[in-house]
Amino acid sequence: MNAIVLAVIGVAMMILGYVLYSKFLARRVYKLQESFVTPAHELSDGVDYVPTNKYILWGHHFTSVAGAAPIVGPAIAVIWGWLPAFLWVTIGTVFFAGIHDFGALWASSRHQGKSIGSLSGKYIGHRGRNLFLVVIFLVLLMVNAAFAVVIAGLLTGTPTAVIPTWGAIVVALLIGQAIYRFKWNLPLVSVVGVVALYSLILIGDRFPVVLPETILGLSATAFWIVVLFLYAGIASVLPVWMLLQPRDYINGLQLFIALGILYGAVLISAPTVVAPAFNDAVPEGTPSLVPLLFVTIACGAISGFHGIVASGTSSKQLDKETDARFVGYFGAVGEGLLALGAIIATTAGFRTIAEWEEIYTAFGQGGVTAFVQGGGAIVNGGLGIPVGLSATILATMAVLFAATTMDTGIRLQRFVVQEAAHIIGVNVNKAIATVIVLAVAMGLTFGAGADGSGGLLIWPLFGTTNQLLAGLTLSMVAVILLRKGRPVLPVLLPLLFLLVMSVYALIVQMRQFYDTQNWFLLVLDVIILIAAVWVIFESFIAMNQARKNPPELDEDARVAAEPGKRSSR
Repeated sequence: MNAIVLAVIGVAMMILGYVLYSKFLARRVYKLQESFVTPAHELSDGVDYVPTNKYILWGHHFTSVAGAAPIVGPAIAVIWGWLPAFLWVTIGTVFFAGIHDFGALWASSRHQGKSIGSLSGKYIGHRGRNLFLVVIFLVLLMVNAAFAVVIAGLLTGTPTAVIPTWGAIVVALLIGQAIYRFKWNLPLVSVVGVVALYSLILIGDRFPVVLPETILGLSATAFWIVVLFLYAGIASVLPVWMLLQPRDYINGLQLFIALGILYGAVLISAPTVVAPAFNDAVPEGTPSLVPLLFVTIACGAISGFHGIVASGTSSKQLDKETDARFVGYFGAVGEGLLALGAIIATTAGFRTIAEWEEIYTAFGQGGVTAFVQGGGAIVNGGLGIPVGLSATILATMAVLFAATTMDTGIRLQRFVVQEAAHIIGVNVNKAIATVIVLAVAMGLTFGAGADGSGGLLIWPLFGTTNQLLAGLTLSMVAVILLRKGRPVLPVLLPLLFLLVMSVYALIVQMRQFYDTQNWFLLVLDVIILIAAVWVIFESFIAMNQARKNPPELDEDARVAAEPGKRSSR
């Protein structure tokens, strides 16, 4: 099959999803009101609560939720064939991820920017909230520790990405000042920022930075991990307008340019998809497609991490409630386009099926390496950009996304620590909370050895835990909709599917951990399963109660009836 067919069908489905389905959700389900006073205005503090232009906020939200996951997941999952991955990414983006991300953002903005974990205390009780926070903390721990290892590996494996990776921080700081302090025109700032970023990519391709084998007694990879954690810790306490927003915004622009380069190369070179639609000759030890496909591809179809970002940082920066459709749903579409690009790169970026099989020798193989190699070959063949520079562009894209996710992840985990401390009656400021987060994440990362490999120790549980979190987030949105007397079926169907597949996957993994005598992951698996089932049980009780009770006073009506008056929430 020609890769153009996959690109056209996939892109068309996602665009139609935004144009048609997200409009239905905005009008009939979430009933967005432009007059509603968002937390960014009501609680504005110049640090976390900052009213933000929807395009800049979209850049923050999109690049924070994207990371390397929408590349890694699909690039691994194509081992079962391109068709299952393609169907899950396209259908998942339109009917699962869009309503999940949009819903979490809307629900949080309606409750003073509180996280989805905090909202669970109001809607399903204190026990459910505490267990929910445990699941959220574990997901963030997995993301922060694993992404530090992944980024460090890319910086050592692709030294041409070092200069653009760190230079992007300087560009972002200057953009933040230009937008908020000097009030420059946004299109002008955007053009200057993109030109500066791609200039850094050209410089990095010309001058790769290769570290010595050991620095201060650490390997090159371990040194990068320490630097990344220190940077993320500092970034997480800075005002969002200073670094987080502009960094994510400019990265969002460069992603769409990189995707434009990749999709443009596909249209010009028209590569053939060499991988099978269904792979009947999977390597020995490859798990079954069901349920593992639906937890291997999380970001790019639906991901619980998105709900944490939407309710943790994005909701605190929403200028108008009507912006939630663009930021939340279109953010999911952007990630779906990245996942679709990863599928095309890793199935059509190789000349023969033999070359493809040489990469996919076992489950878990492929990943970013296959994306960079395959995508680089397509870009070279379609646009004539040298393979080395093509690889640098794609590697830099992967590193910058993973780094922005890590920035946001550390900030979000700090929020969780502060929320948990507040529950037990202890006041923890953001500096102490950040130190706690860094200590736990670095303890896990270096706990298994000085090379930092411990960051991937609990990663095998990320997919299932992450998808469980997505289901739990949808359950919170469903309860809120039922309490307001709104249509709930668009949320209920993906919720039930996700919960079944995630619990099924946890049970399958539990058996694998038992057979391999991996007692640490087995115990953690059991803890996550018990916590999730408990929250699910309490969520469905809350849904049943909400269904029986009269709808609560809808704030939409209150805002419409009292124009100009701030909502008391």
